[in-house]
Amino acid sequence: MGFDRRFTLVLAAWVAGLLVAVAGFIWSFEIDGLAATRIVAGLIAVAAAGGLWRHVDRTNRTVGRFVEALNSKDFATRFDGRGGAGFDELAAALDGAMRGLQTERDRAAREMRYLEALVDDMPIALLTVDAQHGVTPANKAARRLFNRHQGVRPEDYGVYGATFAARLEVEGEPRQEVLILRMAGGPQRAIVRSASLERLGLRVRAVTVEPVQGTLDTVEMAAQTDLVRVLTHEILNSLTPVTSLAGTAADLLDAEPPDVPDARIAVTTLARRAEGLRRFIDSYRAVSHAPVLRRRRFEAVPFADELAKLFAAEWADIPLSAEVQPDLILDADPDLLAQVLINLLRNAAEAAHRGSGEHWVRLTLSANAGRVWIEVEDSGTGVPENLRRDIFLPFFTTRAEGTGVGLNLARQVVVAHGGTIDIADGRTGGALFRIIL
Repeated sequence: MGFDRRFTLVLAAWVAGLLVAVAGFIWSFEIDGLAATRIVAGLIAVAAAGGLWRHVDRTNRTVGRFVEALNSKDFATRFDGRGGAGFDELAAALDGAMRGLQTERDRAAREMRYLEALVDDMPIALLTVDAQHGVTPANKAARRLFNRHQGVRPEDYGVYGATFAARLEVEGEPRQEVLILRMAGGPQRAIVRSASLERLGLRVRAVTVEPVQGTLDTVEMAAQTDLVRVLTHEILNSLTPVTSLAGTAADLLDAEPPDVPDARIAVTTLARRAEGLRRFIDSYRAVSHAPVLRRRRFEAVPFADELAKLFAAEWADIPLSAEVQPDLILDADPDLLAQVLINLLRNAAEAAHRGSGEHWVRLTLSANAGRVWIEVEDSGTGVPENLRRDIFLPFFTTRAEGTGVGLNLARQVVVAHGGTIDIADGRTGGALFRIIL
């Protein structure tokens, strides 16, 4: 890409004129009597130099104006190649680049407007905290939620709770916790998350506040409904024979003569049923107490080996395959976690024993994406889809000899560890319990 023909010809003409004028001016000094010629040649040389300067300066000014517009982010400016500036090809290339920059800027502006609208309209309240601006509501949800205070200091948010204000003030690692906030409609539990980022060299913390009181109330009501349903079923199952036996014993003792031997049998049976109901109520009390964790780090391989020995002592006829990732370290309460897995392995062995074909149980411990995966799989017939929602409820059981407590306690222990437990189909159709810590 070079100068165009017009610019080159004009430039050459001015240079040639300047050279001729200078040569004539010098020549006029060699011959006497050419004073007038000397003056004319000098004037022509000055005029040629001025014309050459204007010709080059016009191009410089055109390029300068274009660069200044570019520096000012004025992407609508176009390179002016008129008037002999001599940059037609350069003008076309620069204009194309400017149109590309303008298109890119318009696209970025549209994307920015979309992101701003997305943040502003998202249903979770977002606060930003930095040293320059303090605490600032960043979207509509935050402005609606935090509308009872004045100021941008963290302590100004103390009207919503001292703990919440302290969390806004203290720097630290990203965290997630449930706090109770004092809102206009009364105390509300909310999930508060925080993370740190940088904006134009300034350290900024983003804090999201998600009120979950309504959701928790709905879940709590649903859990209470399920619990009442299961408790009603189990207690009625126990009370029905107790009521029947009590009436039978009363009838036998009221007979003439009283049938004492049969009444004794009825009362003895009644006592056993009452004892069973008492054990059931004791198990309910066990379920109602949250487990207390004593976490520590320990190796997974010896932990799994001990579980395998306990399993073999109780189920010698069912092989257990234990697959443990080498060097895997667990961060948990070993006693409570062992109790959970003992219950799962026992359930798996019973399911495998009831199934047809080959009987086996598999235990797997591995790490995946920074989390520990524990799986217990059996060769039984699996758990029907319509029962999977209920099996973790307290006292729900499908076995006549079951109490319905084990899986609920297992879930309590896993949740206390910050993990999840669910059930899926195994490779051969049996049950697969998966714990993720």
